[in-house]
This record gives sequence, structure tokens and C-alpha cells, in this order.
Amino acid sequence: MLKRLLALATPFALALFLTGCIQPPQPTPPAAATERVTVAEPPNLFLLKQELKAYVDRGDYDAGIASVATQAKAWIEQRARQGGKLAIVLDIDETVLSNLRHMREMDFGYVPALWDQWVADADGPAIESMRTVYETARTHDVAIFYLTGRKTTDAPGTEKNLRDARLADYAGLHFKPNDFGGPTQAFKTAMRQKITADGYTIIANIGDQHSDLDGGYAERTFKLPNPFYVTK
Repeated sequence: MLKRLLALATPFALALFLTGCIQPPQPTPPAAATERVTVAEPPNLFLLKQELKAYVDRGDYDAGIASVATQAKAWIEQRARQGGKLAIVLDIDETVLSNLRHMREMDFGYVPALWDQWVADADGPAIESMRTVYETARTHDVAIFYLTGRKTTDAPGTEKNLRDARLADYAGLHFKPNDFGGPTQAFKTAMRQKITADGYTIIANIGDQHSDLDGGYAERTFKLPNPFYVTK
């Protein structure tokens, strides 16, 4: 009888013994901190491009243009009541015509041959809030002058694009000569000086670049947003 009890008890005791020997898993201690060496660097280009896309997709870019356009329109209406031989000066790219579709296709890069083809294709849509500025000027008999950094060889595509966008009732369209070696600002300042010498009072000068606006010969300047590129 005793032997049978011992025989039965042995597996049970063994199980209890083994259970006592098995320990629950212990948490892994955290790895020691690794020292990281860094140097100063500019903002990451990929992240900046994502930020640009978000700025556009949220509608902030269009809203910024519309805000400036509203102020320009109000000024033209107010100033036109005083009469005179009046004019406004408009840049073209990112001022009355948008190249945003092309820029996004290029991932905000610039390939000269592809840019030239885009201009020749004349597919840039009008910036609608700026069209109202154009129309306000014409309604009040204020002359339109376009001053653009586009080259003289860009004239056919540019003229067609302006016609297709219903922005072609202008007194003058001036391109930067192909062989012009100076900065865009110098070219545009000289052209505004010439317009003034022809008897016009430039009541508003509107563009997306500081080089469109600096240099004088306008009663007021209006800077449109452009976070995509800089023209000097």
C-alpha cells in the first residue's frame, strides 16, 4: 500500500518541484543610450516640398493671392476716380498665369528645356482672383502693361496663353531680351521708367517677386505670395 502511495505521489511532487523552478519571464532592461553626433544642417528638402504641397492643398496659397488681389482692386477703383492717364503694371508668371501644375510635375525642380516647352504649349491657367484685378483696371479705363522675365523667344506661347486666358487687352507686353545680361529688377525698373516717360501714371505695380516691385516708378506695389522660387 505504501509503495502504491509513493508511486502516485512521485509525479505530483515532481510537477510541484518543476513548477517552483520555472520563473516568469523578466522584462528586458532598456538598452544603454547611444551618443549621437550631429552637425548643423539646413531644413530637409523632402520635408520642405511636403510643406509646400500642404500649403497649396489647404488653400492657403490661393487665399493669400486673393487677399492681395482684393486690396489691389480696391486701390485701383479708388485711384481711378481721380482721373488721368493711368496704368497698372503686372508680372505674368505666378501673377496672372499659374505654372503650379508644371512645377508639381517637375517636383519643384527646373529643367530649362521642359520649361520652354511648357511656355510654348500655352497651358498656364489664369489666376482667377488676379483676373478680377485685370478686369477692374479695364473697366475703369486703366491701361495694362505686362513686364515679364520671360525671354523674347517666349513671345508666341505667352501671347497665345494670355489670349486663351482672356487677359489680352493690354497696352504693352515687354519681354526681357534674350541677350539681357543684367538682373530682372534692372530690366523692369527701366521699363516702368519708360512707361512713365510716355505720360502714364503707374498707380499699381503687382508681382510675386521683390524684383518685380523694387526700383520705383509706381504709386503702390502689391506683393503676391510665391514660396516656390526666387527671381533676381
